[in-house]
Order: sequence, then C-alpha cells, then structure tokens
Amino acid sequence: MTQKFFTNELRSKSAYTLFIISALLLPIISGCARKAGPQAGEAYLKEIRQWQEARSASLASENGWLTLCGLFWLKEGENTFGSDSSNNIIFPPGKAPKLAGSIWLEGGTLKLAARAGADIRCRDSLVKSMVLQSDEEGASKPTVLTTGSLSFHVIKRSGQMGVRVKDKENPDRINFKGLEYFPLDDRWRIQANFEPYNPPKVIQIATVINTVGYDTSFGALLFDLDGKHCRLDAISESGSQGELLVMFSDETSGYETYGLGRQLYTSRPSGSGGAAAKVLLDFNKAYNWPCAYTEFATCPIPPRQNHLGLRVEAGEKKYAGSKH
Repeated sequence: MTQKFFTNELRSKSAYTLFIISALLLPIISGCARKAGPQAGEAYLKEIRQWQEARSASLASENGWLTLCGLFWLKEGENTFGSDSSNNIIFPPGKAPKLAGSIWLEGGTLKLAARAGADIRCRDSLVKSMVLQSDEEGASKPTVLTTGSLSFHVIKRSGQMGVRVKDKENPDRINFKGLEYFPLDDRWRIQANFEPYNPPKVIQIATVINTVGYDTSFGALLFDLDGKHCRLDAISESGSQGELLVMFSDETSGYETYGLGRQLYTSRPSGSGGAAAKVLLDFNKAYNWPCAYTEFATCPIPPRQNHLGLRVEAGEKKYAGSKH
C-alpha cells in the first residue's frame, strides 16, 4: 500500500536528468547539515548529507514524484486516452494526439488498443495492442507505456484501477524549489524499545483518495521525549527487506511540516525481537509523503494513534512549492 521514495527512482541516467539534478542540488541541501550542533559527528553529518542528496535526486529524477501530471480512474469497458478533453484519460496539451487509443477494462483484464500513428511504446518497442499489468501488490512490475516525454501505467488501489500519467517535462519537476530541513540534532536519534504484538496487529489505514486499507504491525516503538511517553505502531510492508515503516504526525504538522504527517524507515530489531529489543529511530530522516508534491498521489494517512503530542523539529519541512 505504501511506497518508498527510492523504489526504482534512480535508474534513469540521461543527460537531461543529470542536468536537472546538478542544477538543483546546491540549493536543495538546506542549512540542516551546516547548522548541526557540535554533538553530531562528521560521519553522521556525511551520512545525512548523502541521504538528503539521494532524496532530492529521487524527487527530481525522470521517474520521480514531481513528474506526476494526472490520475484517472478507469470504468468497465473502453477508456479512451489522448490530449483532447473529451477522453477518459487526458494527456497534457500538445503531448499526444487528440485521440491516441483506448484501455479496455473487462472483468479485471486490461488491454491496450493504440491508434495508428500514436507512437505508443513499451520498452522502446512500438505497440498497437497488448495485455497490461497493473502495479497490484504481489504482481510483477506494471506495464509502463511511453509516448514522447510522457509515460503511463495502471495502478490498483482498494480494488479500483486507475491510470497514472507522468511527464519528465512536467513544470512541477522543472520548477522544483528544493527541500528544507530542520537543523540537525542528535537528540532526535532515539533508541526506542520494541514491543512485539503477538499475534501481529492489523491496522486500518485511510488514504487521501478516500479508501481504506489494512497493514500489519508486528510491534510498537516506545520512547520518552520531553517528559512525554511516546508510542508508535510500526508497519511491516509486504516485500520489505528488514525494514519497518513508521508513519506519524506531530505538533508541527500543518505548520512547519506537511499537514498529513511524515514517514521514516528503520531496521527491524535484531535477534528474537523480544521485549528487550531496541530500534534506532532517526527523526532527522523523516520525510514527506508524495502528496506534499503532487495532487496525483494516493498517500496513506498516519493512523490516529501515531500522533505525537510534541513538536518533532527534525527532518524534512513543508515543501515551499506545495499547493496542498
């Protein structure tokens, strides 16, 4: 259900991407690391700088969240696509023929039917018709189609199919304003106690597209900060390799930070994962959901029990160019 920002985002190595990233990285890496207190060692400063650079490069890449320019939910039967506003799936003006083809949804099966001259490609090969694969959890990678600077593929969310459209020339990407961070502070690197759930706890997760899904938590992270006892349910994502997802909101949410909260990843507890297990929770690596950068993402909303009644002045701040 949730998505990591690093997933397949750094594969493109075109000259255009390298130009965009190199032009952006200087202003992107804000005063966070430069303002770090004396308690932050050089090795940790370097780690955080590299993490921030990778984060920014991911967002600015040809397949990053800043390229999203459309999300269109499919109906049963024919769904036309092209640049004309009469289509079910509308591409940006001038980026494709007025009618480029159709995607047929029939009983869960997806089929592409491209019009002659539409220049629809899959892995650089021209295609006229083919069966499409969505990004449904547990399935192989989705079928990604391209035409010009556009790419599009089918996503599946809570049983509903939709077409996600990306444009590597999207103004949101070209006009990327960079990221800002709170000053780096070691106090936000916390050794939390891991409290296992036996049996695992099923957590209901709402999303910004008004759907509800379910994730599994194998345990909670407990720690004390600013005189408050804090507890966060950690999510175990399907296919995650040795990591826990922590989604949270706090008293900066909607003010200095993105309104729907933030997320971070941490390693699973080593050993048996019993009551004495420890987990390093680094809020300096907390970052925004994709919905902070685009209205076409399908982000989860942190569960109510994961609200911290204090100000987490660490990690990524609200995006300056956000309209959300």
